[in-house]
Amino acid sequence: MSLLESLADASVWEEFYEYKTSLAFGGQFAKELRSFIDNKAYLPVYEAICSGKAFPLPRKTIISKQFSQKKRTVYTYPEPQNTVLKLLTYLLTRKFDCCFATGLYSFRPHRTAKDVVKLLAALSRKAPLYAYKADISDYFNSIPVERLLPKLEGLFFDDPETYSFLKALLTEESVISLGKVITERKGIMAGTPLSAFYANLYLMELDRRFEDAGIPYARYSDDIIVFGRTYDEALEYSRKIRAYIGEAGLSINPKKETFFTPEEGWSFLGFDYKRGRLDVAASSVDKLKHKMRRKARALERWKHANGLEGEKAAKAFIRIFNRKLFESPGDDEFSWCAWYFPVLGTCESLKLLDAYAQELLRRLVTDRRTKARFNCRYEDLKKLGYRSLVHEYYCFSDV
Repeated sequence: MSLLESLADASVWEEFYEYKTSLAFGGQFAKELRSFIDNKAYLPVYEAICSGKAFPLPRKTIISKQFSQKKRTVYTYPEPQNTVLKLLTYLLTRKFDCCFATGLYSFRPHRTAKDVVKLLAALSRKAPLYAYKADISDYFNSIPVERLLPKLEGLFFDDPETYSFLKALLTEESVISLGKVITERKGIMAGTPLSAFYANLYLMELDRRFEDAGIPYARYSDDIIVFGRTYDEALEYSRKIRAYIGEAGLSINPKKETFFTPEEGWSFLGFDYKRGRLDVAASSVDKLKHKMRRKARALERWKHANGLEGEKAAKAFIRIFNRKLFESPGDDEFSWCAWYFPVLGTCESLKLLDAYAQELLRRLVTDRRTKARFNCRYEDLKKLGYRSLVHEYYCFSDV
């Protein structure tokens, strides 16, 4: 039986719905998915696939990275096809999960970033370790499709129909960009549902090498960290990783390549480990503060240009960052707090962020940089809708 046949199975869609609604994502997607299933909107997509009809071209978009001002290229399919591909990805990740090494944590059932960070912290508490961390440049969109296909074909030796469909999507060179059809090399297309599975598959042999050697190692998609008892060991592991990545047609981002001593601790997936405790990484704190500062300045200009009260600008700031921090941006993305809170062992960085946000809000409300800004009290900010990260963290911890 081809895996594609499951795309028309109502019971499989119900299983998928139960899984999605069990996650800490936004409710709007659940409503839309329920309607999609009830209306059997997946059937026309399935029938088109079976008939060999060309799949719609993906649309190319340039967006800002989450919690950052940097840009990234993503691709999306029309919504009915995209939803069907989400189910197919769900099926793929479960059918082939046994093929992956234990050190791989991205986009896998019953494995999360929380798990790997806590595991590495426990490992570091047992013995002083050196670490090497690397980030692959533009990983998803740089993977050579011609090198990925043999790995993919090996998985589908008994399901040529599914392999042929996946191959057709990967080898389609045309995309829609700014309303025009263009041709380009696009790798596994970041943003499309299947790209998560492909990202795990492409470097599975690297993951397996470190697991077979018994070396402490973890990968979350394009982020890699490995540990050694000495600096020389960590250096040797880094050479092996660089060599493998280069042979795979990829490159390491030199700005995100770091060695850590036991005294320094380490950073991984937006977390800092130091002296036995996990906190929000300093770089992540700086990125969020920069985002807050830029938005506060923009709102200050908006306030003056339109002769508005400071409370109105402050409310807009609070509304924007409450959404960024506490609400999920999509059905497959955690909110800022949902990502960090389950792992943190201290709220020191949260205190810094709270203090910074409150300072910006007081300036917006009072238009003062002097002590007069403190005429706007914490209670006043709460009335405007402000939510303290520290308070929310303790509420989360008490649940």
